This record gives sequence, structure tokens and C-alpha cells, in this order.
Amino acid sequence: MDYFKVHNTRQWTHKFYMAYHFPLYIFKQLGLISDQAFRKPWPAHLGWYLRGYTVEEANQIWDWVAETRVSQNWREDTCQILHQHRQQGEITFLVSGTPVPLLERLARDVNADHVVGTVLEIKHGTFTGRNSSPSCIGDNKVPLTQEYLQENGIEIDLEASYAYADSISDQQLLAMVGNPVATYPDEGLKRLAIERKWQIFPPNL
Repeated sequence: MDYFKVHNTRQWTHKFYMAYHFPLYIFKQLGLISDQAFRKPWPAHLGWYLRGYTVEEANQIWDWVAETRVSQNWREDTCQILHQHRQQGEITFLVSGTPVPLLERLARDVNADHVVGTVLEIKHGTFTGRNSSPSCIGDNKVPLTQEYLQENGIEIDLEASYAYADSISDQQLLAMVGNPVATYPDEGLKRLAIERKWQIFPPNL
């Protein structure tokens, strides 16, 4: 969204997007909806911004976001963990509600092997503004990850695998593996990690 604000484009799309989703924040603060119910619609509708863009035009957006926004916010300690897994010859995944093309761009920066994200619909080389699959967030992450593994013929030992997440909405993804790590967790996930004796990173958090 920052790209469109900085470049002064898609202003009406942004206003509609915020008007549609901001009430969810109020409902969450009032305890009327869960964290997952709050989070799910946001990535589900990000494609609105891309409607009418060609794949090539969108690539410029992904590059801008990666270079001017995300690169400044990578946590060095968590990137080091990813690097250690790769050094040990382990397959690494980024699983996120982020649109797949952007996630692929970010994966290049941290040398992740695979991505599982929200798939944006493309017809005739142009984004339609819709998703072509469920948004990859909350309890959707587990079936979408399983589907990706099956479609790509990737066999992994889930019991020996690690997963890292910071939100209570990712509890199903963490429970999918034998070594879940609550990483800079929100309060809900921190409580759950303590209850289930999951590792918390950093340990002194």
C-alpha cells in the first residue's frame, strides 16, 4: 500500500480498501472478532491495488517494496536462523499472506528455497484484482502448505521440521511441525507457547 501512497496512485482504491477494513480493527479492539477474523480479509483484498497491472509493471512494485520497505525491517537474528538451516542443508520456506510474486522477490533476498503465499489471479498477462486461491493466512496456511508440498513432490519430515511465527493466528502452522518456535510472539502466541512448552525466541523475551 505504501507504494501507491508514495507514487500518488490508486487513491480511491486505497480509500475504499481502508474504509472496508478499518472497522475490523475496531471490532477486534472491542473483542467482537478474533485475531484471525481481523487478519484474514486484508491479504484477501490486496489484489484490488493490482487490478489492470501487467506482470511486468507489478514487478517494479515488488522491487520497490523489497528494497525501500522490507529490507529495512528484516530482523538480523531471525535471518541468521534461516541461514543456519540452509547451512545444514535443510529446505526453507516462507509461508505468508503476502502475494506470491512479492514473496518470491523477498525470498531472493534471504535465499529461501520455496514460498507459499496468496496467489493473485492473472488473465492475459494482467492482474484481475482477485485471488485465485484462498489467502494464505491463519488456518489456511496448513492446507496451502500441504498442497504446495504435494504438487511439487517435496517430501519432508514434519516431526523433525521447524516453524517460526509471531502471531497467535499462526498456531496451526506451528502445531504442524515437531519444533515450533514462537518468534517475537504477540501476547496470545506467547501465552500459548508457554502453555504448550514451545520454544520462544528470543528466549529472554
